[in-house]
Amino acid sequence: MHIGIPAEIHAGETRVAATPETVKKYTAKGFHTVLVQSGAGAGASIPDTAYQEAGAVIVNDVSQLYSQSQIVLKVRAPEAEELTLMRKDAILIGLLTPHQKERIEALASYGLTAFAMEKLPRISRAQSMDVLSSQANIGGYKAVIMAANVYQKFFPMLMTAAGTVKAARILVLGAGVAGLQAIATAKRLGAVVEAFDVRPAVKEQVESLGAKFVEVPLTDEEKAKAETAGGYATEMSDDYKRRQGELIHERALAADIIITTALIPGRPAPVLIPEGTVQAMKPGSVIVDMAVEAGGNCPLSELNKTVVKYGVHLIGIANLPGLVATDASALYARNLMNFLNLMLDANSGELKIDQEDEIIAGTLVCSSGEIIKKA
Repeated sequence: MHIGIPAEIHAGETRVAATPETVKKYTAKGFHTVLVQSGAGAGASIPDTAYQEAGAVIVNDVSQLYSQSQIVLKVRAPEAEELTLMRKDAILIGLLTPHQKERIEALASYGLTAFAMEKLPRISRAQSMDVLSSQANIGGYKAVIMAANVYQKFFPMLMTAAGTVKAARILVLGAGVAGLQAIATAKRLGAVVEAFDVRPAVKEQVESLGAKFVEVPLTDEEKAKAETAGGYATEMSDDYKRRQGELIHERALAADIIITTALIPGRPAPVLIPEGTVQAMKPGSVIVDMAVEAGGNCPLSELNKTVVKYGVHLIGIANLPGLVATDASALYARNLMNFLNLMLDANSGELKIDQEDEIIAGTLVCSSGEIIKKA
């Protein structure tokens, strides 16, 4: 069986869906041939020779790669010009933006069987395949590093002969994987950190990292509603949003840096830092809006730009993991390998799609050109 690894053509995408490490494991038993498009790993500092040494076949012509590959591993959903090159019986695995209906319809129209890794069930057995967590972890780290680069003061408190420098105050909005990594990174750099999340359950995790948990008092009904079964934050009531807005505004004025990570899958990002709050913040403050691709947690953020408004630096870089492409690719490639191993028979290497498996069923968005309707 041939596994194809094309170069990503989405603007600014530097990651790659396989590394020499995973290629070596795919080819170890002799069941599979891995085809890698020449230059696919360049953005992640992986030369073609490294893939060849791991057992891959380097292909210069992408149409040849697609025509021969029964399984295609990608980072981003294929563009229209890529879909026309793919085999009608191909298996596609990657980040396929399943909440965009037209994307899935396009995949189905070409007869593909496709697995969207964003739909992976949040269960313990799937943790080694969880691409959203692995990439959000990197994004949270990089958000803090970018903020430190733009911020015109030190992060840690410093006592010098010329006087004492106060530690930077950082507010992290959203304590999921990205937010927790942002907290940990900011604390390592010596900042004073506060964090907010609608889910009371994350308070212990936030405090274990040395940050203060800022919370809006919840009614019993709000506590029950605050988190989905999959661990994601949910949409809250208008009254809660009013109380939340007042609290965040107050803490934002005391902060030097704000990192926002709040996203609800398939919906526009909630506005947490309105224009009035930005206007009232200290000059020289920094906001890193990790939700910018979904509209942003701050309406003043601009996609893939760093701008200054009301004296506040707003960083709106969407693909933060792509700025750490070598490690991001290594983790992503392992996630895909662990997922693909679910469908590959260990003895024969043959592909078996067991739709009774909740991981396979949860990620399958179309099969042989038919869109899968979820219950």
